[in-house]
Amino acid sequence: MRRLSGLVIALMVAVAGGTAFGQTAPVDPARVPPDTLSPAWQRMWPIVTGFKAAEAPQPALNDLVAWKQQQDAVDEQMQKMASGVTAAYGVTVEASLIGGVPTLTITPKDWVDDGRLLIYVHGGGFTSLSARSTLFSSGLMANRSRMRVISVDYTLAPQQRWQGTTDQVAAVYRALLSQGRSPQGIGIFGDSAGGSIVAGTVLKLRDAGTPLPGAVLLWSPWSDVTATGDTYRTLASFDPALSMVRLALSAAAYADPADQKNPYVSPVYGDYARGFPPTLIQGGTREIFLSNMVRHYQALVTGGVDATLDLYEGMIHVFQPMAPGAPENVAAMKRVVDFWNRHLRSR
Repeated sequence: MRRLSGLVIALMVAVAGGTAFGQTAPVDPARVPPDTLSPAWQRMWPIVTGFKAAEAPQPALNDLVAWKQQQDAVDEQMQKMASGVTAAYGVTVEASLIGGVPTLTITPKDWVDDGRLLIYVHGGGFTSLSARSTLFSSGLMANRSRMRVISVDYTLAPQQRWQGTTDQVAAVYRALLSQGRSPQGIGIFGDSAGGSIVAGTVLKLRDAGTPLPGAVLLWSPWSDVTATGDTYRTLASFDPALSMVRLALSAAAYADPADQKNPYVSPVYGDYARGFPPTLIQGGTREIFLSNMVRHYQALVTGGVDATLDLYEGMIHVFQPMAPGAPENVAAMKRVVDFWNRHLRSR
């Protein structure tokens, strides 16, 4: 009996993932790429996992000096990484103020103004990155869509909260309308926190009676900053890009707890029956934000919005600009361009 008990215990320990007899520690599941990925993404996986491991601790919310120092350091590093984007995508970049807000205008080679353009709102957890350090996304979009992209260089949190951020994006949009641009020729897109800002801003524009843009694209949107949703739990250990701790701190930097279910902050709680542009949501199955995307899509279609949820097997948070030649990325960008062409009106 003792011998049988010992065998059972040994078996249980082995199944649990390791013993004192030379077995290795369990592998971090986030570092293991899905078998279904293309070879290009199999090679990319260790790189994106490394980004998460290298994240620096966030400062205290009230230490604005430390925040600015960290933001500048991160942005400098990312700008160096993005330095070859303009040549790779054949785009030009011009800085200007639109509606009093700093922006970059990204123009593709041999661009022809047919009356359509795109507004881009970058991600970075509300607290990091800039229009220049996210040229990976805006440059890719300009290249593939053959449209000009206006990238909004909004003030980061915690230096500015959600009220000011959505106002800045709205100011850029309204300024373009005042220049004679047709709202039906303007598309607006954002990734991650930028997706939240985009959807929240469009709801704010609608509630103010402003004509709405022709279409909305959301890449891996942070549609609910309250960490509500099944995959915040089920995928927390498997997401190679996002950290629950950092998400909570970034949400607090952007909005007080009492404001975090405001639809302008967490647009999953919006009333879409009152109108909203056609919307494409894209993301992957390895994201904590998968529940955000599903819930946001359900809110949109329940409200009668022309919405599409386009998910990619094994893909991570905002995968589109990371390996632009991979089959998954090519397919995603083709659907994006088709979406713009279907919904944005040219002259």
